[in-house]
Amino acid sequence: MTLDTTQTGLLRRALDLAVAARTAGNPPFGSLLADVNGTVLAEDTNTTISENDITAHPELKLARWAARNLAPDQLANVTMFTSCEPCPMCANAIGRAAIPRVVFALSNLQLAAAKPARTPPPAQAFLSEGPYLGHESARPLAGYYDT
Repeated sequence: MTLDTTQTGLLRRALDLAVAARTAGNPPFGSLLADVNGTVLAEDTNTTISENDITAHPELKLARWAARNLAPDQLANVTMFTSCEPCPMCANAIGRAAIPRVVFALSNLQLAAAKPARTPPPAQAFLSEGPYLGHESARPLAGYYDT
């Protein structure tokens, strides 16, 4: 699939936002949401350093914004344009927000190749244990998913 002129412009805007993030001292990532006509509905930059928030990725912030501010019929016609392919955390939020399409400039493989070998992994391994407490753990769910 190829991008039309409007979509190419929107992707370039996401790259401009990435430059703005870097200029502000944050990692160089930027994203925006646009409707089918190419109207920008919201845009954001990575602010993980300036906000001291490891989750302040632009894709995640825009997914939250979309879930709060757009009706389902609006969401069905939204595209996220982003400077880099979303990480797993952001991809999950995008899916949960029901954003149906993401267009990115740089792939995660290209990003990994651009990082120096000394760059720490994006997430540390952790021990996950469970399930515990059998029937007790189901109590908070009782009736929640009943139709």
